Amino acid sequence: MVTSAAKHLNTLDPVGPMDTLETTSTNSQSSWWSYPVRTQFTNDLLGTATFTMLPWSTTGFQIILLIWLTGILGVSLREDGVAILLHLRRPHCMFPLLIFVLALAGTAWSEAPWLTALYTIKSTAKFIAVPLIAYHFERSQRATWALAAFFISCSLLMALSWMSYVEPSIRLEASKNAGVPVKNYIDQSQEFALCMIAAAPLAMELFKQGRIAIFGGLVTLIAAFFTNMIFVVSARTALIYIPAMLGVLALKFLTRRQSMTLLLAALTAAAALWTTPSFLRTRIADVSREYQLYLENVPRSTGQRLYYWQESLTFFAAAPIIGHGTGSTEILFSQKAQGKMGLEAEVTRNPHNQTLNMAVQWGVLGIAVLYATWICHLLLFRGRGFASWLGFLVVTQNIFSSLLNSHLFDFQEGWMYVLGVGLGAGVLTKEGRDGEVHVIATHPRTVADGR
Repeated sequence: MVTSAAKHLNTLDPVGPMDTLETTSTNSQSSWWSYPVRTQFTNDLLGTATFTMLPWSTTGFQIILLIWLTGILGVSLREDGVAILLHLRRPHCMFPLLIFVLALAGTAWSEAPWLTALYTIKSTAKFIAVPLIAYHFERSQRATWALAAFFISCSLLMALSWMSYVEPSIRLEASKNAGVPVKNYIDQSQEFALCMIAAAPLAMELFKQGRIAIFGGLVTLIAAFFTNMIFVVSARTALIYIPAMLGVLALKFLTRRQSMTLLLAALTAAAALWTTPSFLRTRIADVSREYQLYLENVPRSTGQRLYYWQESLTFFAAAPIIGHGTGSTEILFSQKAQGKMGLEAEVTRNPHNQTLNMAVQWGVLGIAVLYATWICHLLLFRGRGFASWLGFLVVTQNIFSSLLNSHLFDFQEGWMYVLGVGLGAGVLTKEGRDGEVHVIATHPRTVADGR
């Protein structure tokens, strides 16, 4: 009977039972490591390498980034060219692209030479990457790789910062200050602050789960980032964006009582640290001295910013609707500086305020596009989950740091924004499409309420 049934099955399936099993196994292996799977895996590795390289090397980052974006574009064109175009229609991709388009259009009425205008266009070209990065992470299962790589990379940089502070001879570049092994202290502060605060909810969840060893390690890293910014080196801008980021942390993850505890702890720590000879205390004390020099027409950091803002408002008032055109800031300051001395002889292409940077070049139109971009991204990340938390934190940091800088146009901070928004948007789109709970995080309310 069994033999007869087997013969009958063989007549129904010309391949045969054993051949069917072998074919199924072969197809399974083929699909497990098919060309699309290999390509996605390769792009995931390139994305992880891109996040890893950002804190260390501008050139290395650009090379890997270009290869990664080329790979993403190749996948989108080969598999579904329409999908990437659909991303361009989404507000979180469209508004950053409008900044780039505005920079291109602004050359039509700019008074600046083409090479000067090209510098500004180059600083806005990074926004082209937002839809590509969002497209990649919408399809990827390895967003955590990129985030972990950035955190580990910054942790290694922080360790090297401490080492170079204790022993300056180990600096990678002789021209760098003690405690700043690569790049500059402004970029380093931006990275350390983001890692420090972004990791806080994860530490809370680890403690809630009773994973004390991992919790202790993460808290140690957070404390190391914090003390590095206090005693080794940090940007004064951090005094503006860190309180804002802590406020976001409290709103998203803490109860009212926990928020008050955090506030009291922060005030107590600030009062205690003010009695110690820290780097940050020295930098804060310099503000008063630099302001007095500003009144004496002597160019120093604080006075330079005040002068740039004052003159930028004058330039904006002269062309409030569409501004003076792409790259015009440096030309306007050059004209103003002719025959002057001291602060009035200062020439810059960057007024050290993102709003004024947009206003001088593109007027109210530029301001509207800038604020629409920020608001759109804040609304995108207003939900719960780690992707929303990280995206909201990145946008908040950029908004507040851009009060004293043009951080959307600066290289390091601008790319932190693009990578953070692109990754967060892609993960959220994937979660919404697949109905997943939270791919890369726990639910924040469970952290605050203890459920």
